[in-house]
Amino acid sequence: SCTMPPATDELLTATGICKSYDGVAALRDARLHLRRGEVHGLIGQNGAGKSTLIKILSGAVQADSGEIRLGGAPVRFANPIAAQAAGIATIHQEISLVPLRSVAENIYLGREPRRCGFWLDRAAMQRESAELLARFGLQIDVSRALGSFNIATQQLVAVARAVGSRARLVIMDEPTSSLDDREVENLFGAIRRLKADGVSVVLISHRLDELYVVCDRVTVMRDGQTVLEDDMAAVSKLQLVATMLGRDADEVAQAGQTAFTQRDAARTGAPLLQARNLATGPRLRDVSLEVGRGEIVGLGGLLGSGRTETARALFGADRLSAGQVQMGGVPAGRTPRDAIRAGIGFCPEDRKAEGIVPELSVRENLTLALLPRLARLGIVDSAAQARVTDEFIAKLGIKTAGPNQPIRELSGGNQQKVLLARWLCTQPQLLILDEPTRGIDVGAKAEIQRLIDTLARDGLGVLMISSEVEELIEGCNRVGVLCDGVSVAELSGATLTQAQLLGAMAHGEPAQGEPARDKAARGAETTRG
Repeated sequence: SCTMPPATDELLTATGICKSYDGVAALRDARLHLRRGEVHGLIGQNGAGKSTLIKILSGAVQADSGEIRLGGAPVRFANPIAAQAAGIATIHQEISLVPLRSVAENIYLGREPRRCGFWLDRAAMQRESAELLARFGLQIDVSRALGSFNIATQQLVAVARAVGSRARLVIMDEPTSSLDDREVENLFGAIRRLKADGVSVVLISHRLDELYVVCDRVTVMRDGQTVLEDDMAAVSKLQLVATMLGRDADEVAQAGQTAFTQRDAARTGAPLLQARNLATGPRLRDVSLEVGRGEIVGLGGLLGSGRTETARALFGADRLSAGQVQMGGVPAGRTPRDAIRAGIGFCPEDRKAEGIVPELSVRENLTLALLPRLARLGIVDSAAQARVTDEFIAKLGIKTAGPNQPIRELSGGNQQKVLLARWLCTQPQLLILDEPTRGIDVGAKAEIQRLIDTLARDGLGVLMISSEVEELIEGCNRVGVLCDGVSVAELSGATLTQAQLLGAMAHGEPAQGEPARDKAARGAETTRG
C-alpha cells in the first residue's frame, strides 16, 4: 500500500537509495516521502535498514546511489554538519552528547550565545536552556554536568537540543525508550507543537502503540527495502507486525505476542545466587534476592527504584556499603573481576556507554571477556578467537557482514546479541540482563526472549530487569519488586499477576484484590530503573 503526498506538500523525498557494506546490501531501493508539518513513523525489524537510511539523511553516511530532495531541491550531505545547516536534526537512540559538560552547554553546543560577538553568554545560555526544558516539564539545574543525570533526563536534553536548533525536520530514533509515562506525554506534546509550527518529525519506535498516538503516516522497511507507505489510521497493528516480519497477518496473530514460555514458579535445590541486605547508597538501601539454576528471576520497579543499582552491585561495579553477595554459598567478591571469576555475566542497559566498544569489530567485542583465557604471555590466540566468534555468530544468528565488521554498524538487536555472546562464551553460571529487549524491534525482541528462555532451560540462572510488565509475568519464575531502593515484594505462581505487580511497584506492597482491569491506572507508571 502506498499513500503519496502531493508534490507541492513534500518536504523531503528519498528514492532509489542503495547502500552496501563489504558487498552486503544494507539498503536496496529504499524510499521515504515526508510532508511538511507531519509526524511520520519509520519502523522495521533490526537490520531492516532504518538506521542506515537515517544516517544517510543526516549526513553520517553516503549513499551508493539514489536521490534525496529537500524542499524540492536535490541534496547530498557530505557530513552531519551540512545536514544540520540544511535544517535536519537527528536524535539518536544512544545518547550522543558530552556527559562532562553542563546541560546548558550540551543544548547550545556549536551555537553558543555570545556577548559583543566574543564573550560566551553563560547566563543567557542557562536561562534559555531552562526555559526550553520547562516546555518538556523538566525542572533541573542546567549548570550541572549532563552525565550526573539519569538516561531519561539525558534523552529529554537531546530532544530539547534538536528542538532548540529550529530544524525543519527532526529525526527521533527510539526517543521514548528511556522515558516514563509523564515524560513520554511531555515529549509527544513537544512533537505536536513542532507539527503545529510546520516542522516535520520522523519517529522511529519499536513501541507500535505510540505510533497510533502521535503519527500521521508510517513507512515500513524490511531487508533494506521500503515495503509499505500508508496513513497510520489505514493500517492495523497486526498488519504492521506482519509486514515487518514478511508474514501473513493470521500467522502472526496465532503466534502470539511473546516468545517466552509460561514458566513454573517452583525452584528445586539450593539457590545459585544469594544477595542479602545490599546497600550502596541512597538509591540502594536494602535489597535481598535469590536466583536458582535454570531459573529466570525478574526485577521490577518504577523509575529510581534501584533496579539498575542492584545489578551493578551484584556485579561489583558499585561498592557495597552493606550486605553480601554469594554464588553457590561462597562470597562472590567485591569487583567485576571477582564476579566474572565467580561465574557472573552482566549485560548493562546502556549498550553504547557501558556495553559495546563502538570502534572495535564484532570479533573483538564478542571475545572481550574471554581474552584472559585466549591469551598467553600477552599474545592472543587469534585462531581460537576466530573459532569462538564464528561459533557464536552462528549459534545466536547474529546478522553481520563478517566478524571484522565494526560493531557500531550493526543494528541494536544484533549488538545486543553480541553482548549476550560475550558472556555466554565464558560459560557463566548466572547472567544479569538489564533491559535486554529495550530499544529493539518486535522480531529481534522475540529472538532474544527465546534465547533467554533456552539458556535457562539449559541450567543458566538469569536475573532479568524489564520495564514491561507482560515480559516479567510471562517470562519469569518469580519477580522481586523494589521501591525506593528496598525489596518490598516477591511474587510467583498465582500471586504473579498484573494487578499484584503494578500494586507492588506503585505502593511498595502487592495490591489486595485489585482487579486486572484497574491496571490501566498504574500501567503507565512503569519505566526503566
